[in-house]
Amino acid sequence: MSHILTLIAPPGHLQASVISRMRAALLDLGGQPGTPDWLAEGEALDLPFSGLAPEQADAIARGALEGAPVDCIAQAAEGRRKKLLVADMDSTIVTAETLDELAAYAGVQDQIAAITQRSMNGEIDFATSLRERVAMIKGLTLTALEETWAKIEMMPGAEVLVRTMGAHGAHCAIASGGFTWFTSRVAEKLGFHSHHANILLDDGTALTGKVEEPVFDRDAKLTILKKLAAELGLPLTATVAVGDGANDLAMLGAAGLGVAYHAKQVVAATARVRVDHADLRALLFAQGYRAADFVA
Repeated sequence: MSHILTLIAPPGHLQASVISRMRAALLDLGGQPGTPDWLAEGEALDLPFSGLAPEQADAIARGALEGAPVDCIAQAAEGRRKKLLVADMDSTIVTAETLDELAAYAGVQDQIAAITQRSMNGEIDFATSLRERVAMIKGLTLTALEETWAKIEMMPGAEVLVRTMGAHGAHCAIASGGFTWFTSRVAEKLGFHSHHANILLDDGTALTGKVEEPVFDRDAKLTILKKLAAELGLPLTATVAVGDGANDLAMLGAAGLGVAYHAKQVVAATARVRVDHADLRALLFAQGYRAADFVA
């Protein structure tokens, strides 16, 4: 079979009835489904198929879900395993928007969160919005960064994703519109090999209200993806990128596997590959890893 349709759900939610509907739907529209192969019982399954393009299979699969909490990822069977992971951080690798959390200590969380939401939805320019938000936390002591970091939680499946890909020879990098102060700590905690983000400027005691220029934005994320791939001698088809906001769209579109993860509406509507229900281990299942292959 030339293609694979991977079905992924929260543990225990991938039912036989869903699989049967998928096979029937593919057959009805000229596809030739093969034998299902469980990657994790009740959670993830590969369904080989031929006779349809991945985009067609995706549309057919989503139409056959009937509300079931299942993610569908169709792609070529060859080249599924990727050797470079480039991940957004805020609301992707960590559960929060770190700048929004930091803003709470300055008493401007609601104002900054509103700007963040508009930026992530693609309504306003990211670089402009970042400068505006950082200016609002001028004078915040560096202690607030430590206190914010103590509250940050990792996204479910994040460490397994990074550790497993790393153990199988992939380079794992963070490309974030956030700040190196946080990305460096997340990278160390989870096992990322490199991190790339904005630099918050301070006077040794408090924030100055500025970031180092140029701002690390949507274009910079794409540049990092291409730069790392070139340094590693990889074609872009051997890369996977994941993010949730509008400033991730360029790298998602360029990567061999670009995944919109629990994404903002504009991103979910644009990206071909979406993960709406499962955790970040879905990126491993999409690459054909079995649960038994995972590294904790």
